[in-house]
Amino acid sequence: MVPNLMTDIEKLQVQVDELEMKQAFQEQTIDDLNEALTDQQFQFDKMQVQLKFLVGKVKGFQSSNMAEESEETPPPHY
Repeated sequence: MVPNLMTDIEKLQVQVDELEMKQAFQEQTIDDLNEALTDQQFQFDKMQVQLKFLVGKVKGFQSSNMAEESEETPPPHY
């Protein structure tokens, strides 16, 4: 019965080793995903600032000295 007991202990050790490897892989995956998410958040924040800037520019064009389309004289070929 002792050899059978060793086999059970060895099986348990193999299972523990496999679980430890899976856990280490999952930790690395979580770290990689966290880094990717952090990078994306930084890019998103940067794009929001750029978008606000562009919206301000477009609003500035609307209130400029440009005439409305209805006030424009037609081009000479009409």
